[in-house]
Amino acid sequence: MRNQGIGSWPRRRARTSPGRVAIVHGDRELTYRELDERVTRLAHGLRTLGVRRGDRVAYLGPNHPAFLESLFATGALGAVFVPLNSRLAAPEIEYMLADSGAAVFVVAPECERVAKEVATDAERLVVGAAYEALLDSTPTDPLDEPVAQDEPAMIMYTSGTTGRAKGATLTHANLVWNCVNVLVDIDIAADEVALITAPMFHTAALNLTCLPTLLKGGQVVVESEFAAERVFDLVEERGITLMFGVPTMYSALAASSRWATADLGSVRTLICGGAPVPESLVKLYLGRGLWFIQGYGMTETSPGALVLDKVMTAAKVGSAGVPHFFTDVRVVRPDLTDCAPGEPGEILVAGPNVMRGYWGQPEATRAVLTADGEFFSGDIAVLDADGYAYIVDRAKDVIISGGENIYPAEVENALYQHPDVAECAVIGVPDEKWGEVGKAVVVLAEGRPGFGLLDFLSTRLARYKVPKSVEFVAELPHTANGKLLKSELRKHYGSTT
Repeated sequence: MRNQGIGSWPRRRARTSPGRVAIVHGDRELTYRELDERVTRLAHGLRTLGVRRGDRVAYLGPNHPAFLESLFATGALGAVFVPLNSRLAAPEIEYMLADSGAAVFVVAPECERVAKEVATDAERLVVGAAYEALLDSTPTDPLDEPVAQDEPAMIMYTSGTTGRAKGATLTHANLVWNCVNVLVDIDIAADEVALITAPMFHTAALNLTCLPTLLKGGQVVVESEFAAERVFDLVEERGITLMFGVPTMYSALAASSRWATADLGSVRTLICGGAPVPESLVKLYLGRGLWFIQGYGMTETSPGALVLDKVMTAAKVGSAGVPHFFTDVRVVRPDLTDCAPGEPGEILVAGPNVMRGYWGQPEATRAVLTADGEFFSGDIAVLDADGYAYIVDRAKDVIISGGENIYPAEVENALYQHPDVAECAVIGVPDEKWGEVGKAVVVLAEGRPGFGLLDFLSTRLARYKVPKSVEFVAELPHTANGKLLKSELRKHYGSTT
């Protein structure tokens, strides 16, 4: 058996389109031949660092070609890639490295400061001189590691209601079938020029946009961060045809002084996810002849579950769409029978893109995967008469802020470490810029002042997870059996920050 996983993609692409540009970063271009050579050298280098099949290789940093090189090189060895959110605090990174058992920790220069605060036994490799020296010292001979598609390819961490991040284990087949869904439903072409400004450590930018483009033989323009003016420049200079973003990013583009006059003629496809697209934003883009492809998905589904084709944007405003081609979605009652149109129920997802389970957490896996492999999303939706799904609630209380998921339980657990906090809850409140931000509602311990709670959190959590405000109250509402009534909190404190 040969390598059937994603680690073989650069080699397969190099034999069919070697001279075509694969990755653009700043002024640097990498052809598929050059990408294959660098990936092969890095794979040999990782092997010299002790990486063997099944081992985990973690990467911490913003978007950069080294991210993709590390992903493919890890796959070429039959090892497992672990992308880490570069916005995380040191304790969070430390936990994920330990939980995944990472053997090698690849760090971008921008993240060296926080990485130095992380205690880990993993071999460290800093992108830059050390990284390039490792590549220069290794051969380009093809590796012969056999990899089956049902083997794990990636562990992507996603926070949960228990307050600890869980590693969604995605196989090579999960990633391949997700790409096939995208190629079928979004019509990505071989001449695609995809702009990647959203972070690739999140599933949408990587698995929904970047990997399908590279599989098809297109070109990805990799930017370390989103900046509206830079996006307009790249669209005009590079002829960008495909973009992914969250509503906050698309709103920033529309608010720019260049919006009305910028040359957007090359753009064929705009994918938007992370949060519902406001109708006002849909109309703004329709006014410029641009349609959104919207959808719904999760890290656990690689991520595509539902997709709303651009031709239905106006007719089905607010909908997350219908299931991707090779994916099945049901909206069910508690007894798992299908809901009638208009009846709210939980979304269940099945298909070859659904994860194997949570890394090292069999009980958590059994809690979300049925015996038939259906995934309990924890999200509530209704179907209309045409089968289009509308997300109406988030059973897990997740706060979506600028496309980032914030899980209140994680923030609450951190708040409880402060001696002034007797009881607390975190809810989402509307925010003009981010769509939604966190707000902490806190009962103080007797005689305690409650000073500096947000500063306290900022040393323990990523900045985007820290609530934007605190409301001090005498007590929190509970049911007769002691369950916290977050619905009451939202009613009384959820309108403003």
